[in-house]
Amino acid sequence: MATAALGFLIVFALLFLGAPIAFGMALVGFGGFALLVGWNPALAMLGQIAFETTMSDSLSVLPLFILMGNLITRAGLSRALFDCAYAFLGARRGGLAMATVVACGGFAAVSGSSMATSATMAKVAIPSMRRFGYADSLAAGSIAAGGTLGILIPPSVILVLYGILTSTDIGALFIAGIVPGILGVIFYLGAVTFTTVLNPDAGPRGEKSSWSHRLATLRDIWGVLVLFALVMGGIYFGVFTPTEAAGIGAGGAFVFALLKGGLTWSRLFAVLVETALTSTMMFTLLIGAVLFSNFINVAGLPRELSAWITTTEAPPMAILALILIVYVGLGCLLESLSMLLLTIPIFFPIVQALGFDPVWFGIIVVVVIEISLITPPIGLNVFVLNATLPDIPVGTIFRGVAPFIAADVLRLAVLVLIPGLTLFLPSLMR
Repeated sequence: MATAALGFLIVFALLFLGAPIAFGMALVGFGGFALLVGWNPALAMLGQIAFETTMSDSLSVLPLFILMGNLITRAGLSRALFDCAYAFLGARRGGLAMATVVACGGFAAVSGSSMATSATMAKVAIPSMRRFGYADSLAAGSIAAGGTLGILIPPSVILVLYGILTSTDIGALFIAGIVPGILGVIFYLGAVTFTTVLNPDAGPRGEKSSWSHRLATLRDIWGVLVLFALVMGGIYFGVFTPTEAAGIGAGGAFVFALLKGGLTWSRLFAVLVETALTSTMMFTLLIGAVLFSNFINVAGLPRELSAWITTTEAPPMAILALILIVYVGLGCLLESLSMLLLTIPIFFPIVQALGFDPVWFGIIVVVVIEISLITPPIGLNVFVLNATLPDIPVGTIFRGVAPFIAADVLRLAVLVLIPGLTLFLPSLMR
């Protein structure tokens, strides 16, 4: 256990020195494995993991879903989603912030990225909210918090990585994320309502839309609704696998982008290059995580922790609460992907020993990571938003997300205490 602890300390030191998380985990994982087992086995493991990761058919789900999200983004969906949500909610107090949250949820359903959701919706929603005199704190807070839905509402890159690292059914993870994602939108709407009740001037009412205008805005987003229903419905009813669903989703997104007229040869080339770069980054992260996980396993940390769990008299929920507290603490220091890749090799064997469902635990982990994306001092979505809107100070954004953090904590408590909310839909899958 001491060897594994030293490995973690070295990884954390490399992170704080600015080293990329993928190379930090790969270096420590390879070096630690070589010291414990031998250099020749370590070299063989490095080659095997790199080959199997890049050549695996099942991992093609990653670049395909990334391509799907990039194509939909180029099609200008963010504006259509915001216009539609604003038509239905804009006349309420705080209605533009509510419309932003709903639009973020819709955009998250096809992008799978929190950062992309935050950066894209900021450009769309901020001008409208400023025109109606919204407080910068509420405007920025609703975007930063709404963007976190990108890693939970399927298809989610984080859920794919969790499924790969833990050998959990990715299709079941996607379906399990639907209800918690909807709850996230509802709780965020409650946070907007709470904010505007305390300070009505923070979110004035917008213009009221007629029903004919509302129905017209629905026509602009029908394509993505059909695409989401096709991808998730196909997985749910067992028509195709997640990998096949990713291929169908990418193909459908390509057709949707063509129909919207937002895809030229230059934009298509940019989409393909962006997809290749993002996919390469994800595969590099995955290779580093697997190398580090193998080192941790050889060092015996998961085995010793599992043995301790089986002998302790603490109730399983108390241990789970401790794990979640550790996640929240790490979220104040690390970004979401680093948290997932570093902690899953340790905590997943413990969760298995406690008898918790791996699909349920995956959703709980993602919800905790969502909280970390907007938690000071390192809330990744907050800094992405600040880079997009440099005239809004980081402190203002953190004040704006405070009610949304409270809403996330309440949602986490509900999901922990009522596992059926997460597992009901996966239990009905064919």
